[in-house]
Amino acid sequence: MNRTAKSERSRYETEVAAYVEAGGNEQVQRVITAVHGLHRRLSQWYTQNLSDLDLTAGEWAVIRHLAAEADDHISTPSQLADTAAVAPSSMTHRLDRMAERGLIEREPDQENRTRILVHLTRDGWEMFRQVIRHSDMVESDVLSHVPAGQRDKLAQLLELAIAGLDDEMK
Repeated sequence: MNRTAKSERSRYETEVAAYVEAGGNEQVQRVITAVHGLHRRLSQWYTQNLSDLDLTAGEWAVIRHLAAEADDHISTPSQLADTAAVAPSSMTHRLDRMAERGLIEREPDQENRTRILVHLTRDGWEMFRQVIRHSDMVESDVLSHVPAGQRDKLAQLLELAIAGLDDEMK
């Protein structure tokens, strides 16, 4: 086991112990702390990977949203600002930089000329593909410690937890 993995495991055990001592349910805390630790470590890697590609986390949020989450892969600046939890003026500046780099295009909505629609360019799609290919390698390495036969079950269990979050929001 390398030093980073050992320190991450130690951090996990210390956090779980503290939460349980404070009254948390050990089973719940083990799961939530593990998910949080995994997210934290992957976020560190993603931040470095994005930096290597000269992309900010905010720009990645826009690209990811346009590529995977928006209907017809088109959104308005206001929708993007809401999704990224930033002020509309901040999103405007972000979109300006992205348009200058050729990652997105903005055009008037033909049905509502007061709205602007944002979509990925071919270069934006290529950037999306590049980030996904790089991250898939790291994510595969992370999952290499989970037996292949159990990965589907892990995904199903996490999907149940996500569905529970959706139920709580209703």
